[in-house]
Amino acid sequence: MDPTGKPSVAERLDSLYEFDREPVAANKLQGIGNFIGMYAGEHVAGTEFVIGPLFVAHGVSAPDLFGGLLVGNILAVLSWAFLCAPIAVRSRLTLYWQLRKICGPYLTAAYSIVNALMFCFLAGAMIAVSATAVGLTFGMPMPGLDDMLPNSASWVAVVFVVGLTVTGLAILGFEKFAHFSKICAPWMFLIFVAAGLAVLPRLGCTSFCDFWRVANEKIWTGVPVAGQSKFTFWHVMFFAWFCNMAMHIGMADLSIFRYARKWYYGFASAFGMFLGHFVAWICSGILCAAAMGAVAPGPIAYMGAGAAGAVCVVIAGWTTANPTLYRAGLALQVATPDWKRWKVTLAAGLVTTAAACFPAMVMKLLDFVALYGLILMPMGAVVFADFWLLPRLGLKSGFAGDTGSAFSLPAAITWAATLAAAVLLPLEIFFKGLPGWFIAVALYILLSLIVQRTKNAKNISAEA
Repeated sequence: MDPTGKPSVAERLDSLYEFDREPVAANKLQGIGNFIGMYAGEHVAGTEFVIGPLFVAHGVSAPDLFGGLLVGNILAVLSWAFLCAPIAVRSRLTLYWQLRKICGPYLTAAYSIVNALMFCFLAGAMIAVSATAVGLTFGMPMPGLDDMLPNSASWVAVVFVVGLTVTGLAILGFEKFAHFSKICAPWMFLIFVAAGLAVLPRLGCTSFCDFWRVANEKIWTGVPVAGQSKFTFWHVMFFAWFCNMAMHIGMADLSIFRYARKWYYGFASAFGMFLGHFVAWICSGILCAAAMGAVAPGPIAYMGAGAAGAVCVVIAGWTTANPTLYRAGLALQVATPDWKRWKVTLAAGLVTTAAACFPAMVMKLLDFVALYGLILMPMGAVVFADFWLLPRLGLKSGFAGDTGSAFSLPAAITWAATLAAAVLLPLEIFFKGLPGWFIAVALYILLSLIVQRTKNAKNISAEA
């Protein structure tokens, strides 16, 4: 308390309780509007100003882009709706407390730290996206496609200002940032569309009938930029499906959907996938082509929609970074159980902001997103198998929690062996996630069968 008897700032932050270690109370469940707003805000967002241009740079053809986005985004929505959301509304726990029951505290802590770092780096990319728009005001030199290190002191200063702002919003919790996204999402979507339409005449498209010809000849030409690999329909489809692999198949969004009243709120992800990962990727690709291959989000949005475009980039970065930092804070709290959530989120925000200073976080976003999803995916497969499949096979779910084990050997071996198998698979990184998921499920079931039967046999022998 301060001398006037009012709670201090720290005391008020301590009171922001998010059911970090127990099921969400029934009176705190949220309606579907908050999930529509959050997914639309998170995915009509900063990444879209980066990924759309990167598809252009990788020489995707127009038919491959449109077909790959359609199929991949449908599969992503189905993954949220049928894999992630049903478990979330039954357990009402964060991913990390769900894993604690399955894996024991030690393995969960190790996984949570890895998980939090991955989310910090992703949120850092979004902070960097916002910084490219804020920096327009100061004439800041923008990072290029091949830049790995900070290119100016002004870049670092702008990144830190944006990062601290985003961290403050993430600290306020799910309801607050979901409301923020719900307000911003419709406007951001309209700016994306308006900017894309505004620059089409520069490419020679003056009517609807011209669009497909211009799309093939001047935007998605099928010819990659020098030094970039060639992408096909399969690259686009698997990237659209698995760019959020950590959230749906990897089960990170158990932490989000635990607030949902019904499991079918998982279909709210469609508002993010089709407004963001379809329309917005297409619009930002058009902007990139009109900007003659420039990829810095702030300048290309400003070219298309003026000051409104630049503001859109700033807010778009925030609406992605906020829920991502929130997830990172919840993950770290498992490894720092005596810290309040706001303190952990603040620490995550500082790590995130430091990472955002490096332009490579943005310019290599496609590869990073594929990598972080692959690293986190095996534990999502473990959650799926433990929750749905083990009981049907006569095995016990949450075996480590029930037996008081501090470390689950089946889960640990599954995580390590799946990643090793993925490295050895002779496939590009975008294609490793699907076979990796089946490997993880099969391994976890087999190892759980061995461990549980061995332990039960020992118990019977001891009782005899």
